[in-house]
This record gives sequence, C-alpha cells and structure tokens, in this order.
Amino acid sequence: MLHSGGLVSFFKPSSWALDREETTFANRGWSNKDMDPVPPRLRTWTTWNYISYWVSDATNLAVWELASSMLAIGLSWRQAMPCIAVAYAIISVVMVLTGTIGARLHIAFPVLNRSSFGFWFSYFTVFSRVLLSMFWFGIQTYNGSQCVYQMLKAIWPSIARLPNRLPVSANITSSGLMCYILYWLIQLPFLFVTPHKIRWLFFAKGVLTPIAWLAMIIWAFVKVPASQGLFSQHATIEGNYFSWAWLSAMNSALGIYASLSVNIPDFTRYAKNERAQYVQPFIIPIAFTLCSFVGIAVTSAGIQLYGEVLWDPLLLIDRWDNRAAAFFASFVFALTTIGTNISANSLGAGNDMTALCPKYINIRRGQILCAIIGGWALCPWEILANATGFLSFMDGYTIFLGPFAGIMVTDFYLVHKGCVDVPAMYDPSGRYRYTGGFNWRAVLAMIVTVAPTLPGLINSINPAIKIGYATHLFDIAWMYGFVVASLVYYVASYLFPAHDTYVDGLISADDVMPIDKQYEKDEKSPTETTQSGTEGEEQKSVNVETAEVQV
Repeated sequence: MLHSGGLVSFFKPSSWALDREETTFANRGWSNKDMDPVPPRLRTWTTWNYISYWVSDATNLAVWELASSMLAIGLSWRQAMPCIAVAYAIISVVMVLTGTIGARLHIAFPVLNRSSFGFWFSYFTVFSRVLLSMFWFGIQTYNGSQCVYQMLKAIWPSIARLPNRLPVSANITSSGLMCYILYWLIQLPFLFVTPHKIRWLFFAKGVLTPIAWLAMIIWAFVKVPASQGLFSQHATIEGNYFSWAWLSAMNSALGIYASLSVNIPDFTRYAKNERAQYVQPFIIPIAFTLCSFVGIAVTSAGIQLYGEVLWDPLLLIDRWDNRAAAFFASFVFALTTIGTNISANSLGAGNDMTALCPKYINIRRGQILCAIIGGWALCPWEILANATGFLSFMDGYTIFLGPFAGIMVTDFYLVHKGCVDVPAMYDPSGRYRYTGGFNWRAVLAMIVTVAPTLPGLINSINPAIKIGYATHLFDIAWMYGFVVASLVYYVASYLFPAHDTYVDGLISADDVMPIDKQYEKDEKSPTETTQSGTEGEEQKSVNVETAEVQV
C-alpha cells in the first residue's frame, strides 16, 4: 500500500501547488512570484543587452529564409531590400511602444492586456498565443534538428547513408528522429534559465552569429562576384502583380515579429529603466536589413552555383564540400534557433500559462510544458509533412496580432495617456472588469478588423476557394489590422468612455507595496532583526494596511 508521500500523493494537485511567496499580489490568488511586477533587484537588462538580443535574433533562419524567398517570388534584390527595411522600421516603432509599457510598469503581457481587453477577454489573447507558441516551438525545434543533422554529417558523412528503420508513414527518418531527440535535449537546459539571466545567451549569439554570417557573405562574393550574381539578378514580375507581391512580402516581414511586438513586455519588464530599451527603433531596422542582405546575396550566389533558388541556408550548406565550414555554420544556426525558440515561443508560452494557472504553473514549468506538448505531443514533423493548409493558417495568425498590438498601444497612450492602475490588473472585480470582464470596445475593434480578412485567410488555406480581390486585404493583414483596430478602439473609447478605468495618475506596484520586502528581510543581519523587535512588526502591519487601502 502506498504511503502518503508515494505515487498517489505525487498525482494529487495539492502536491504540485507552488509554495506561497511573500510577493506583492500572490495572496490575491491571481498571481505568483513570476507574474508579479518585477522588483528592482531583478531589473537587470541594459541597453547593451537589448542590442545583443536583437543582433542575435536578426541572425536566425526565418529572417534569412524570408529575404531569400523574395527572390523566389520574382522580386529583385533592389526591390526586396526597401521592402525589408520599411517593414522592420515599422515593427521597431511598435516594438518600442509596447516595450515601454512593460519597462514602465514592470509587468508581463498577460497582465498588461487586462487593462485594454478586460480581465476575462484578455484570456482569449493569452490562450490563443499559448497554442500558437507551442506549435511554433515544435516547428522551430524540428528546424534546429536539421542543423544538428548537418553538424553530424560534417563529422561523420556516413550518417547520410544511415538505414531508415521507420515506415514512410512516420514522415521522419531514423536519422531525423535521432537528430530531433538530440536537439530537444540540447535545448532543454536553457529553459531552466530565468528570464533576467537569459540575456547572456543572447550576448553569446550576438557575438558568434555575425561572424558566421560575415564568413558566408564573403564566401558568396568570392565564389560568385557581385557583377555576375547579385547585381545581375532582375525582377521577373511587374505591374499590378508586382505591387501586391511587394506589399505581401512586407506583410510577411512584419509577421515574423508580430507576436514578439505584442509580448515584448515579457522582456522589457526586466529593463533597468525605460531608456534601456529605447535603442530598439535604431538597432532593429539596421540589424535585420543587413542580415536580410546577407541572405539575399548568398542565395543569389547559390542560384549561379547550383542552378536553383536555395532559400533555406541548410540546403545550401548541404552542398558544401568544406566539412569544417559546414559544421561551424550549422552550429551557429542551431544556437540562434535555440535563442529564437526561447524568446518568441517558450518564454511567451511560460508567461501565458503562468497567467492561466498561477497556483500551479510558474514560467519554468510553463516552458517545460511547452517543450513537452509542443515538442512531442504535436509531432511537428507530421505538421510539416501533411498540413500545408494548417501552416498557412498559422502564418495567417497575423490577422489577430495586428489588432492586439493596435488596441494595446492605443489604450495606453491615447485613451488612458499612461495613467493606469497596476494593482487593479490583478483583481477580477477591479476597475478593469468593464462589462462582465469584457471590454466591448476591444471586442468591436477585433470583429471589425478580423472579419474582412477572413476570406483571404480561407483562400490561403485552400486556394481552390476563389474570393477575387478580397485576397489583397489579407496580403496587408497586419498593417490593416493595426491601423483599423486602433482607429475603431479609439473612436469607441472617445464616444463611450469607460469612466471607471480612468485614474489621475499612474498607480504602480511600487506605490502600494514595500518593494523587495522578502529580499530586504533576507539581507538583514540577525542583530538588526533582534533590534527591530516589536516596533518592526508594527511598521509591517501599518504598511500592509496602507497598501490595502490604496489598492
């Protein structure tokens, strides 16, 4: 018979409940240590951390593949580069607007979203992003496993001839599954690193990846001089089709970081101050445009060398005879994929799961759940093999992300003018309850914005369904969603203001609670603790009472 500490108790929900922390809002039941506003001692991200973060993120597979794919749809490099530069300039402005909110309030996206969408309607944005993050985590992990395959192939070329023991219906080979397991295990330890310390991973990426990309563009220009490769490449489309192709390509560039433009507060809440993240509008367009140029230049060289558009750099690396170069390049792509998977997927999913179930899930547990569900339960190799329409739907999720960002920015800067009540964001019965937990202004903005783009999304999933010119609205879905949702939300809020949500000034967590109470308690020496005695207990009681009155 199992004793109380045995297998039976292991599966009891109570055994998985998080220990209660002496944090600002955990005692309300709607938060835990990871969801609370970040205390000053954990606000460690500096300007250089954000620079290294974006340099490392610019050098990832998705940025390369997007830039290279623009050549595949018929754009020339002269047309693709302005498209890329404009897109990343736009997204960088949105990034710093939403990022400033996180840096000022020190709260994560799932909590911040409650002030504009309403306490309960915000869970729609959170839950949908959890699903999106888990799917993309699995797909990015599979992409990383391809890097591992190229690394092993560079060391032991015989792996290419490894017998496949799996059936064709498995949609993955024995060597592919082995590399997937290896990459998943390599990636796993990074999920245990706390968000305020993960900046060192981005620093390492920011140093190593530019070296690899610089080496690859030098290789491209040595193998194929620019006059014969890049500069000789011309557009194959023109007229009206070119215009919509250019806009669609720009929307795709916006879409790559549309999710991060919404959840960047998950990172900026760890900023030392607001100014630390003001560098984003400068570093993002520069880093991403330069990295996109590398992708286009190397792909152009590949066209001359191999006679086809190898928009995936791993396909290009697979053609190399230099095994050392192939290993180093694959290693760098594997490293950058880990960082991107953490920043864009697992950490976002961890924050969102923490908000959904704060009693049992913190960020670390959320990331592990994302790794297990997204990495194994969803079988990403099956998705990539069988679900072209499903992937189109996942890409089409930008029709929601544009409105999300627009509503958040408009609500904070234009409607409430930065005057919000942070403690009330943790209270389901507080001022951000709106009507039954739903801010109908946000609901209206979502409906008006998303509905017209749905026919284009349907067409992208199943091209056999013809919808005429309506597909063009889907080609600019993010831009349309951001602008229209912002306008509709502002007009509705102006004509029908939610008076209960207005406050005279910003009410931050620092205003209602002694900051770092537990930290200060731990730092206090035994002598100091003894001397404070009853007087300290009285002061603590007074502080708690004051906090409750102000809340």
